[in-house]
Amino acid sequence: MIRHSLPIVALALLQSAAAPLHFASDAAAQSPPAAADRAIAAHRVQASHLPNPVQIGDKVISGGLPEDEQAFAELRSLGVKTIISVDGARPDVAMASRFGLRYVHLPHGYNGIPSARVQELAKAVRDLEGPIYIHCHHGKHRSPAAATVACVAAGQIPAGDATAILQLAGTSPNYQGLYRAAKSAQPIATAELDALQVRFEAQVSPPPMVEQMIAIEQTHDNLKRLAAADWKVSDKHPDLDPAHEALLMREHFTEMLRDRDAPQSQAFQQSIRDSRDAAAGLEAAIRQGLPNDVRRQFTDRIEANCKSCHRQFRDIPLAP
Repeated sequence: MIRHSLPIVALALLQSAAAPLHFASDAAAQSPPAAADRAIAAHRVQASHLPNPVQIGDKVISGGLPEDEQAFAELRSLGVKTIISVDGARPDVAMASRFGLRYVHLPHGYNGIPSARVQELAKAVRDLEGPIYIHCHHGKHRSPAAATVACVAAGQIPAGDATAILQLAGTSPNYQGLYRAAKSAQPIATAELDALQVRFEAQVSPPPMVEQMIAIEQTHDNLKRLAAADWKVSDKHPDLDPAHEALLMREHFTEMLRDRDAPQSQAFQQSIRDSRDAAAGLEAAIRQGLPNDVRRQFTDRIEANCKSCHRQFRDIPLAP
């Protein structure tokens, strides 16, 4: 039986915990890998409440986090029976259960998909009740990579479709490890999958560092909503107070600086300190009623730090 102890998966979960902060548009830093010059069966799925859904194979859809009752209802309307999360955050198992859906938690990072996880994903898409919805947070990077690798390994789609599927889903070429995992995926022998014993858990507990990264991502999403609403409390999210969310962001970075398990390199620590100071500046700008362009300077600073940190510490591809 493949069982991963928490220390072994801690780094992978850390890398899966937070996507880059995007308060402004972000152009790709490089051209995507060339795709095969032929049609693929994968296609986008029409949905109103699911982020970036893509039909990968007959049995598998990839996409983003189902965040509310409408999203889970839409999954049920699509016939989905099993949800697989490859994100570090704890799945909403109770909500899924209300809609008759099973949750399975198989998180992995942005730097690639370990071979043991590939095997588990392949067995899951082959053996668990379908249709299956595989999601990360935004549905653009980890989930299409995981779904593609799983379907190739389970013999459900051609290996040659892998790169084109990631491009269809909008997977950033910056995540070289995800593209490498997809391009290198090959069918696993039926006998090997038959012999593989996996206990599919509804949720696994992330280590403290991952919890902090998840909290940062959730607060970031709230700040994005507030920025889109001109930093005003909206009827749709009346519980979100701009200054308080900026305060929470500052505290998240402060806690990370106190975490002895966080990377202790000078570059990492300086990035977190500067992000903490930028969050404090954002809070002050909001409380003082400063113009939005001043607030954007602070959010842009946080975004730049996060991108740099991710390139150095999170997005490094796994060794082949």
